[in-house]
Amino acid sequence: MKSFLKFVLPLIFLPPCLMAQQNYSGAAIYRCHGNEATTLSESLHACNGRVSSCRAFLIFTAKSPYVTVAAVANLTSSDQAEISRINNITTSRVLPEGQEVIVPAECSCLGRSYQATTTYQIRPGETYFIIADKIFKGLSTCDALKHANMYREMSLLPGQKLRVPLRCACPTAEQADAGTKFLLTYLVGHGDTLLGLSKRFNVSVVSVYVANHFPDGFAEIEPFTTILIPLPSEPSHSQAISRKSSVTTSPPLPPPVSQKSRSKRAPLIVGITAGAFFLLILLLVLMFLSWKKIARVADSRGRKATSPQDLIFEIAGLHRTLKAYKFSEIKKATRNFGSRSRIKDHEYRGTFKREVLAVKKSSGNTEHEVKMLYKINHFNIVRLHGFCQDKDDLYLVYEYMANGSLRDWLNRRGSQHMKSWNQRMRIALDVANGLLYLHNFTNPAYVHNDVTSSNVLLDGNLRAKIANFSLAREANCSDTKRVVVGTRGYMAPECLDAGPVTPKVDVYAFGVVLLELITDEFPVFEQDGGGRLLSTTIAALMESSNAESDLCGFVASGLAGNGGIKYALQVVKLSLSCLTQDPSARPDMIEVVSILLKMYSIIHTPH
Repeated sequence: MKSFLKFVLPLIFLPPCLMAQQNYSGAAIYRCHGNEATTLSESLHACNGRVSSCRAFLIFTAKSPYVTVAAVANLTSSDQAEISRINNITTSRVLPEGQEVIVPAECSCLGRSYQATTTYQIRPGETYFIIADKIFKGLSTCDALKHANMYREMSLLPGQKLRVPLRCACPTAEQADAGTKFLLTYLVGHGDTLLGLSKRFNVSVVSVYVANHFPDGFAEIEPFTTILIPLPSEPSHSQAISRKSSVTTSPPLPPPVSQKSRSKRAPLIVGITAGAFFLLILLLVLMFLSWKKIARVADSRGRKATSPQDLIFEIAGLHRTLKAYKFSEIKKATRNFGSRSRIKDHEYRGTFKREVLAVKKSSGNTEHEVKMLYKINHFNIVRLHGFCQDKDDLYLVYEYMANGSLRDWLNRRGSQHMKSWNQRMRIALDVANGLLYLHNFTNPAYVHNDVTSSNVLLDGNLRAKIANFSLAREANCSDTKRVVVGTRGYMAPECLDAGPVTPKVDVYAFGVVLLELITDEFPVFEQDGGGRLLSTTIAALMESSNAESDLCGFVASGLAGNGGIKYALQVVKLSLSCLTQDPSARPDMIEVVSILLKMYSIIHTPH
């Protein structure tokens, strides 16, 4: 009873303002409805953290053939050395089945959901459900797999590559302020309780409760489901345990209960039920009083009191509404388009009620671009705030990117503009995530069709966002009137044909951007009195017998030291795979993001 009170009382007297950070999906992770967007909220965690990308941890339960560090790392696209270090095991050790393995993951916001991305090659007889349940042990879900891949359930074939979103999340602002640095995705086993888990991971039971939203208001967790454990520091290998192999299978049917044991347990069941009912009533009363207080505050401010659900829809609608600015507002914000406000060409910096935004006078027909940007919403795509129509001129108002274009940033010289490996790979990952969203998470899927370092913008924190969608097209849409468009040095060979525009066009251009990031060179540069393509130059260099030393001459200043040339070789290898002449041989952005996440994790982790 003492343990029961220690667990329940803090939950009853939680401050009314303390809201759960993520939904506890319960057995919903085993549902397999299809590609409905509504099921994605049950499959993955919402992007409500303080940052859009972070280091997270997963608990994976070893089961043949995934019983070595190398096998687990390959399956989850994680770093072998990090798995060995955190779990205090050698890379060659064979783990017993049922042994928990702590897996570090790079958790990123894609679309509206957090996920750690990996890939998986289908084996004979496997379905989405089998892959989620038997292979990834609940770290992914059937619905998430269906949503992330174009294959129908009945058309899965051995050898096909799947994109696998793994369940993870980044701490919210409230969690970070309370000392949470990491969130661990934990697969619940038989006998697990929140009180037991809070002791095991040395965190407060309240923090675990608040991190997960429980539908009935109480912290009742089911085996074979996942919850988030907020951690103030990295998890320790001592917190991983060995379970029986049965924990990794989907929920079994409960054993029959004899009449004798049922009669003995009846008073206990009645007592627990009555106690739970009383606590539920008390909790509902507290919630009702809190809501009444909020309603009174709203009324006192002259607002119409509405339900929480109505407020959510209202806020969502306001967020996606484009503002129609008056021309007088545009002139005032940009100081009458003065030279001090000018960014470049027909782009200006403007201050709208203390918010700095970018104003671009459009040229040509931008209706397509406006409609497209209105429908899409991603951290790595420049957000369109609104527009202004003045006679025959159209002005578009975007979020302001303080550090300008990636091309401008690469051109800057001087010690104050030193560009680290960490910064460059973070930018590469940002651009890749933006393209991944365009290619896989919009409906219809889009191709940017003009990915260049000039069309990648950097905000004040050097986070990259893709801009300029004037040439964007629906993916695989044939256009008999299509003319050759693009920028020299970035255009894929098939762009000269009149075939359909595919996402592989963006993959090719991204390969060129990768080379720019590690060399600081232009895609077309002067050499021996003539113009040369950066891509063909690097490709020829890598075929030489002294490729590594030759590459040192091209790598940007300050990057070759401290093992940097090894990173450069990995980036070049990825880039050249993107630059393959045959579009079908190029990787898709799912694979590119997976590879970059591994590289970024290695570079980002202090040695």
